[in-house]
Amino acid sequence: MNGLRPRLNVFGGWDRNGRLGILNGWFIFTGDGFFNVTVVVAGFAARLGAPNAVIGLLPAIAGGGWMLPQLLVAARVRSLPFKLPVYRSAALIRTLSYVSMILVAALLWHTPALCLTLFVLAMLVNALASGVSGLPFLEVVSKTVPTEKRARFFGTRNLYGGLLAFGAGLLVRWILGSGLAFPYDYALIFTLGTVAFSIGYWLFGRLSEPPDPPQPPEGVRAEVRAIPETLRDPHFRAFLSVRLLLAGASMAEPFYAVYALRELQFPAATLGIFVMTLTGVAPLSNVVWQRVAERKGSRRIIRYASVSAGLAPLYALLVGALGWTSWAYLGVFVLSSVAAQGFNLGHTNHLLNIAPAHARSRYIGTLNTLVGAALFAPVLGGLLADAAGYTPVFVLSAAFCAAAWWRCGKLRRDA
Repeated sequence: MNGLRPRLNVFGGWDRNGRLGILNGWFIFTGDGFFNVTVVVAGFAARLGAPNAVIGLLPAIAGGGWMLPQLLVAARVRSLPFKLPVYRSAALIRTLSYVSMILVAALLWHTPALCLTLFVLAMLVNALASGVSGLPFLEVVSKTVPTEKRARFFGTRNLYGGLLAFGAGLLVRWILGSGLAFPYDYALIFTLGTVAFSIGYWLFGRLSEPPDPPQPPEGVRAEVRAIPETLRDPHFRAFLSVRLLLAGASMAEPFYAVYALRELQFPAATLGIFVMTLTGVAPLSNVVWQRVAERKGSRRIIRYASVSAGLAPLYALLVGALGWTSWAYLGVFVLSSVAAQGFNLGHTNHLLNIAPAHARSRYIGTLNTLVGAALFAPVLGGLLADAAGYTPVFVLSAAFCAAAWWRCGKLRRDA
């Protein structure tokens, strides 16, 4: 029993920065529960009659928009001794964009095309601002959380944040099944998510950031010219290839919920159960992933998570083929959630561990910008689904995961 006591004290051993960083994660996870792109936002778009290509665009914007600007951000923030001011400015823009989504959903639903267009534009602004804040976030974490404690830091954020996100899923289910008229049910959900995100941004903005040593400013051209040098690092190349394959595999993710609604005819209230499953499994899987990270390293996490991600689309097809119930379909989101939590922990740890301290921003910016373009794979998945159905999308996604699992053998073993 004595060995369990340190883990029962959530904030034991953490300084003020560590506590604020963990609390930030809890509120961000809660906001993600309300604003889950592949379930809640995709369900909202489906209710508006959006085609699959547009539904596929939603997670592509959320993921790709976050990553694409980071090489530009790296060029701007690399020489700054303090990165938090950049984070705070981007967080304000993100909050305003969330408020815009609420207003668009509540006031313009009578004209679905205009509503979808403005909603997607607000998502794009949010994703780009998120990309601006993402690199300063990782930089600040790398400066305030020692290397040996990062796995515990992210694991604690993910574990208890997942429990709070599960509570958000309960509220999503209750709101969607409450009889509140569309779109006010979704507007309420988006409002709760905005409040949670805003608190999370404010908490992280209060960290005490130590200054970086002075570095000469370099423009975007210098960062672009440095890409070949970065790519000469074999550990970076191996990680990039794995991330690109997994980005291709993401083409199926926004269609798990849409497939359930449109093909399997499950009721809309099951979206809340899907969110509860995604978020409820997360804390349990994070306990396992954290132990794997501490004992085996991030390479093993990414490899195991690739297997779980590849099984999700195949299981979705199996449920559809056999005509199983919505409760059986929850297995899709169990597998997807286990994989997502593994990737969240494994990718971040691996990147921070292989990146040299003097080139950390460059490594982060280069990787995320190159992978960001590939994260628009769900748009291609949507076009393929409109043309040939969901089966080829799900099979192709599983094939990409299998290729990523094989490529993981080239990752650095001690990262």
